[in-house]
Amino acid sequence: MAKPKTSRDDSMISALEAGIELGVGPTRVRVLIREGRLPAIRIGKTWIIRRGDLDLVRDRRPGRPRTKAGDKPQPSTKKPKPTSAR
Repeated sequence: MAKPKTSRDDSMISALEAGIELGVGPTRVRVLIREGRLPAIRIGKTWIIRRGDLDLVRDRRPGRPRTKAGDKPQPSTKKPKPTSAR
């Protein structure tokens, strides 16, 4: 009995390979996984992604999302530099 061929969408790839296909680095791929935007399975230290799931994030817009018109800007978390008295 012949094995059924798996479709390209069912193949599994690493975060590095996913990053190459998406045009981003593997760190960005892991961020998308952590945010829940890209389903993945972790095996040891390696994230495995179904190639078909890349379409979920392929058409994303680059950069940070815009804030809503009614949202207040977030305060800066940076501490002001102390000024020295001379």
